[in-house]
Amino acid sequence: MSLPRLPRIITHRCGGSLAPENTLAGLRASISRGYPGVEFDVMLSGDGTPCLIHDETLERTTNGHGRVARTPDAELFALDAGAGERIPRLDEALALCAEHGLWVNLEIKPARGQDVRTAETVAAHLPTLWPGTDNILLSSFSIPALKVLQQRLPHYRRGLLYDTPPADWLHELRALEASSLHCAAKAVSDALLATASAHAVPLLCYTVNQPQAAQELLRRGVSAIFTDRPDRLSHL
Repeated sequence: MSLPRLPRIITHRCGGSLAPENTLAGLRASISRGYPGVEFDVMLSGDGTPCLIHDETLERTTNGHGRVARTPDAELFALDAGAGERIPRLDEALALCAEHGLWVNLEIKPARGQDVRTAETVAAHLPTLWPGTDNILLSSFSIPALKVLQQRLPHYRRGLLYDTPPADWLHELRALEASSLHCAAKAVSDALLATASAHAVPLLCYTVNQPQAAQELLRRGVSAIFTDRPDRLSHL
């Protein structure tokens, strides 16, 4: 499936450096500045609630301690995720995105051993939270998670995530019926771009914060860029 309305510049972890990562404040920062596309990470709490957070542990991005997957909701959602913000639930984030017409890349970021459970939980909630499929892309590094999404949400577009794509990435992408390939900017070679272009696979890369680097990647054929500095790249 193609990717309609794919923004060239996508704000990383809700608001990039404009607000604490993976927070509603980040989404509001993207909205207020007119950035049309956002990306965020979804993991399960200790009670199985899908929430926005990147790390499996709480220390880097909150005032909490320990593992996200072992922290009950009552404790998790009371934490400070920066500047007085709290960790959002997935339903809160999607409601805000839908209200303002954002394009969303929802990355499944399972805690260790929770790949299938995380994807199944998101799959159970998503048709109600985001009934349409045009302005959302589900991505993951986890092949088991993507297989669940393929089975449970076949009409939602999926992105296959790598740091550096392996030689057989196209075979894996086709097996998963994924719509896009995502990788680190350092892994974007001419050969990778040529293969992606030949097979009409959009290539999205992360995390690019310098205008010159972003402009060059787009010139070479990258379809979209994830950035922490949308304020620097919004003119591209």
